[in-house]
Amino acid sequence: MLNESRYIWGNVNCITSTYLSFVPSGLDPAGPMFKSADPFDHLDSSDALFVEAIHTDSDFFGISIPVGHVDFLNGGTDQSGCASSKFDLSVFIYFPVYGYVICDHMRALHVYMSALNCSCSFIGFPCSSYEEFFAEKCITCEGPFNGTCPQIGLLKNSGITATPLPNQEKVYLLTTATAPYCAHHILVELRVSPLDKNADVQLTLITVGHPETELRLKLNTDEMVYKKVTAHPEQLCKIDSVGLDPLCVKNINIGRGVPWSHVFVQVC
Repeated sequence: MLNESRYIWGNVNCITSTYLSFVPSGLDPAGPMFKSADPFDHLDSSDALFVEAIHTDSDFFGISIPVGHVDFLNGGTDQSGCASSKFDLSVFIYFPVYGYVICDHMRALHVYMSALNCSCSFIGFPCSSYEEFFAEKCITCEGPFNGTCPQIGLLKNSGITATPLPNQEKVYLLTTATAPYCAHHILVELRVSPLDKNADVQLTLITVGHPETELRLKLNTDEMVYKKVTAHPEQLCKIDSVGLDPLCVKNINIGRGVPWSHVFVQVC
């Protein structure tokens, strides 16, 4: 039986000042033939006083290794809203070849343009992997950044005040499928009573006028607390409703009529 769900959101503010200096930004730096090359032959942190890189297609056209002082990983491979980068011939029937080939790679450019237009903020969180980030194990800006997370855009050193500057530090963030691609990071915590069999539950965050955010959680018999970070185009206090859709898995139907309660923490 589901008995509690929590939704926690952290505020993100728009850039209000710019740093008028040349700050090299690697917009999904090229990967083929460069990953194993000498650092002299590809972008790296020695190329300027501060170098930031945004990785959106590191499994194909982009490079899969950190190359800047700070490397923003926005999915890193397949971007939301783009066709799958796996070579399936059927994809060419439904998607233009041009858009299919470069959609993931070009997302870094569009994200950076949105950051410069101040459409929204893109803040990265230091973490060891995307799996750790999604599992809510990296939701602070401690460690090498002394409590200030780096931000894509024209802030001096991406807003980092720590000295000495970090080097090849990977930070993670989520974006949406459509422009301006910015998202509010929401931590979903779900507490359940003990289950006899594994099951799936789908949560839907709904804000009128915006695409719905769907999040599926796999429930196991040996766990009672589940946490996952997701992206939503609006702040928590602007979510109009939260849908809960228990699914029938392995012949176990949790059922729509099962009583459940939620704690909805509004922070704006």
